[in-house]
Amino acid sequence: MKEYTNYPILRYNTFGMDVKTSCFVEYSSVSELQSFLSAKEYSLPLLHIGGGSNLLFLSDFKGTILHSAIKGIDITGESDEWIDIKVGAGEVWDDFVSYTVSKGFYGAENLSIIPGEVGASAVQNIGAYGVEAKDIILTVHTVRISDSSERVFSNEECRYSYRNSIFKGEMKGQYIVTHVTFRLRKSPVLHLSYGNISSELEKRNLSPSLANIRDIIIEVRHSKLPEPEEFGNAGSFFMNPMVSMQKFKQLESEFPDIPHYPVDENTVKIPAGWMIDRCGWKGRNIGPAGVYHKQALVLVNLGGATGKDISCLADEIIKSVYEKFGVDIHPEVNYIY
Repeated sequence: MKEYTNYPILRYNTFGMDVKTSCFVEYSSVSELQSFLSAKEYSLPLLHIGGGSNLLFLSDFKGTILHSAIKGIDITGESDEWIDIKVGAGEVWDDFVSYTVSKGFYGAENLSIIPGEVGASAVQNIGAYGVEAKDIILTVHTVRISDSSERVFSNEECRYSYRNSIFKGEMKGQYIVTHVTFRLRKSPVLHLSYGNISSELEKRNLSPSLANIRDIIIEVRHSKLPEPEEFGNAGSFFMNPMVSMQKFKQLESEFPDIPHYPVDENTVKIPAGWMIDRCGWKGRNIGPAGVYHKQALVLVNLGGATGKDISCLADEIIKSVYEKFGVDIHPEVNYIY
């Protein structure tokens, strides 16, 4: 276990905020985590982070930051149709996706190149191109902060919904994810309609193989999203809002070209990036905080921005989207004060 005081966490947040934490602790096993928690010698507040790709630090963190270095990708069960893989929370998410594609296991390929670590995928319920982490998660292995006990949550117990879970809701700050077990398919179960994956494959005369799907998604994401080394960012900053069918019909009458994705007979999902773009924000900036010129859903650190600069820009965007569309949009990124 590694422990540091007054530790810079620039490398642990993809927005590139040059901030510090009073204490930083990295553990590499469940037993190390349990020993640390049992000692109860850490300063509060306690914050557990992954790769920092979904965080916006608004100031130095006056508490303890925990980070998992638990590794491992292990097959724990299989049948003729599926295979279960237990993965350490500290594994890089896309390394795991790459592994599944190389082995011919179906289910994670649409989630290629999403930044972050495996543990965070189960907390945030990450998603892209019509697939969410909840679709392939079997169980989530955790340690309870209050008494260091272990608990395994079933998929149902995690209460997953769009970009949400029990770990972000009623049990926020109570459990730390140590491993996630995924159930993947051995035969094709493909999701090609969302984000024009199918048309991109056809354009390149490619078959819908795991490798080709992954390559297309990586290419498309790279064309829309800046690397954090270029401009600090957290990927998609806002969640796509859900509106009632009645509200959608009202919007459609005023904006006939509005893109949309039916969730059920009463609910429609609208791309937040499209609304932000229609409000004229793409490529604009307020000081060192800007909206990426290729994708309005992405806020960027143009150089020297603070967390407050980014949050002020976000507030202005939220305000203008509501004024134009009457729809509330909310950050997907977690603000850390």
